[in-house]
Amino acid sequence: MRGAATGLMLACATAMALPAAAQVADLRSTTAFRVCADPANKPMSADDGSGFENKLAELFGQALGLPVAYTWFPSGMGFIRRTLQAGECDVVMGYAQGDEMVQNTNHYYTSVYGIVTRRDSDLAGVDHLSDPALKDHELGVIAGTPPATNMALAGLAKNMRGGQLTVDRRVENPVGDMIAQVRDGTLDAAVLWGPLAGPQVKADPDLQFTPLLKETTGPRMFYRITMGVRLPEQEWKRQLNSQIRRNQDQINAILTEAGVPLVDDYGKEMLN
Repeated sequence: MRGAATGLMLACATAMALPAAAQVADLRSTTAFRVCADPANKPMSADDGSGFENKLAELFGQALGLPVAYTWFPSGMGFIRRTLQAGECDVVMGYAQGDEMVQNTNHYYTSVYGIVTRRDSDLAGVDHLSDPALKDHELGVIAGTPPATNMALAGLAKNMRGGQLTVDRRVENPVGDMIAQVRDGTLDAAVLWGPLAGPQVKADPDLQFTPLLKETTGPRMFYRITMGVRLPEQEWKRQLNSQIRRNQDQINAILTEAGVPLVDDYGKEMLN
């Protein structure tokens, strides 16, 4: 979810002579909460403002007293370099903790992978990937994601039907396609990231999302989600951390309303 860089290199000799802190300050807008985002990454972000990360951006903009302005760019290769590092925007919403290309704020939610099934399926009670009930069923998973490893360890490799991890969401939607295939019976289940799958499942009374809280081997199934800022921007990070702390209840309410499955910081218990 990218090599490290320290930010935009300013071209003129005067700017190059300034201290690093002053150069960083010149990059960050003081008149808008400038967000780097994918225009077609529903249900997270969308250029029509309907994504839950759009709503969170509005919350932070209001808290900071700034209007929200977007730089739109498809997520994937080049996203951080062409947006945040280029100084076109100042924050990336929904960034997994631990990526070296950005500096992470404190996390503002923790979510989890889970199993999407039909409510009337014989797999509806499955809550861990080593359950023998999954054998000999058609199972969707996004290639390269943590549950794909766990499924292989559980002997499910021959049952896995993979979708691509990095796609241009303007033209491809592998998570949405898998959810549709579970609905119509083409797939018996799909193991998907909660913030992408949960909101879509919430809107469909025939489907359910079961979080994977019981995995004991392989990669972890839960991840803490932060905002990403440029590497040297300590003061900006502190400002955002303060707003996360002050507005956590409202953040949780927006995520819960959207259908994002929330878990505790250790991925052991559901919070909604």
